Amino acid sequence: MEQITSLDHYSKVIREKGSVLMFSAGWCPDCVVIDPVMPELEEKHSELGFYKVNRDDFIELCQELDIFGIPSFIVFKNGEEAGRFVSKDRKTKEEIDSFIQEAKQK
Repeated sequence: MEQITSLDHYSKVIREKGSVLMFSAGWCPDCVVIDPVMPELEEKHSELGFYKVNRDDFIELCQELDIFGIPSFIVFKNGEEAGRFVSKDRKTKEEIDSFIQEAKQK
């Protein structure tokens, strides 16, 4: 999963045909738990780009996007939000997969 490195990078990837942004932080135990399952989901949904956004590096962006719990996910298509899975709850691989499937259909 590619790391978002700047706001310009973020602006570029959300304009792609389909991008999944995972908002995370190294200190977050719930984030660390799902890291190992992400490659499987990336392979399953290989038509999408997957990007990790470090919450601590992009706190203003998280505030702008109303990301107040991590891990959280937003899918963008051509610059528009196609779905969001944002909460403070731990997320399972199945929940993330279902969310991605639904967002792809929008």
